[in-house]
Amino acid sequence: MEQQKDYSTSILVDQTPEEVFNDINHVSGWWQGEIKGNTEKRGDEFTYQMGDVHFSKQKVIESLPGKKVVWLVTDSEISFVSDQKEWVDTKIVFEISPEGDQTRLSFTHQGLVPAIECYCSCSGAWQSLIEKSLFSYILTGKGVEVF
Repeated sequence: MEQQKDYSTSILVDQTPEEVFNDINHVSGWWQGEIKGNTEKRGDEFTYQMGDVHFSKQKVIESLPGKKVVWLVTDSEISFVSDQKEWVDTKIVFEISPEGDQTRLSFTHQGLVPAIECYCSCSGAWQSLIEKSLFSYILTGKGVEVF
């Protein structure tokens, strides 16, 4: 049987790994919706709310400046799927690495696999958020609305 693959994407930017790390941690700058709580260091917890469609609570479980950020999803309510807790115990991983004169940001939502109901909608949302809004935020200091 084929291994279910976690959703992932990556972007390449001209900023330094440290700048990319800092921009990821300024979650309200690029993730549209309402962010409450702290998002910048290990142990911080924050919630994300997008209307009545999506709520999730994340805990920063790894924070290596210029290298990596990992969030553990500790609660979720996704209104458009039968199992509204699909994201619980999944991990949202940002890996940062130098690539020549540029920096690569590799994003993976571990546990967001094709077998779960929200995969199509959620992976599409992540793709827009990472490749458009976070990309714009890293380049210009301003995210873009993607939904």
